Amino acid sequence: MVYEDRVTSLAMVFRPQLPPERLRGYVRVVEDTGFDELWVWEDCFLESGIATAATALALSERMRIGVGLLPVPLRNVALATMEAATLYRLFGDRVLLGLGHGVQDWMGQVGARVESPVTLLREYAVAMRSLLAGERVTTEGRYVQLRDVELGWPPATVPPLYVGATGPKSVRLTGEVADATILTSATTPDTLRKARELIAAGRAAAGRTGDHHVVVSLLAATGEGAAERIAAEHEGADAGVAGNGEQVAEAVRLLAEAGADTVVLQPTADEPDPEGFVRFAAEQVRPLI
Repeated sequence: MVYEDRVTSLAMVFRPQLPPERLRGYVRVVEDTGFDELWVWEDCFLESGIATAATALALSERMRIGVGLLPVPLRNVALATMEAATLYRLFGDRVLLGLGHGVQDWMGQVGARVESPVTLLREYAVAMRSLLAGERVTTEGRYVQLRDVELGWPPATVPPLYVGATGPKSVRLTGEVADATILTSATTPDTLRKARELIAAGRAAAGRTGDHHVVVSLLAATGEGAAERIAAEHEGADAGVAGNGEQVAEAVRLLAEAGADTVVLQPTADEPDPEGFVRFAAEQVRPLI
């Protein structure tokens, strides 16, 4: 899809509500049906984003694999950057790595909740970017402390940094510190336009130039009970779409027109046929957009 000189791509997601042993077949279906991009999650307490992404990268041949998101309170920045660098060295630009401040209730469950999630996310993103660039880093932040740390095997080229956000402060932060923003499936075309404005303000404040990629998830369902499954998962929110290929394609187009560079089709957690949903997206949605 091309909107205002911007190409918007369609991607799929492997939801962590599926057991890990389903990943092999799911990756095969997504790649065989012609998708170029698959996203995975790290939700507490389901599946590791890094382990799932590494497996999906090894199972596939050409697809880009995104992690959206790694909750930074759970992971020491040096360890996370070592893991990221290993993936970048092995798979190059097929890796798309996203950071986020995590769901605060979950962070509290594991004793990792911080007083200022946005401060932590800022410090973390800045440190990770510097480490991935091959720099030797010393920093004494509120949450991130590194002393003379340098990667032994940094990526051959500095990869783009993706950061996920929900609230206005964190969305603006993505414009300041990241190359791309990941937005949740609660995003409507109107909230996406507002997010684009916040991102632009953050970029201007930081003196950043060039393109900024925006990834938006779209909760979608088709077939019997589709509307009820969407309503149950989003609890009455305006986002999401239930219907046939034309209706889902129209929802994708509206997000593209509002500023999405990538739309990730996200089935409901109780989707009865995840692989069938991928085929539906490939055969009935993608040709219309």
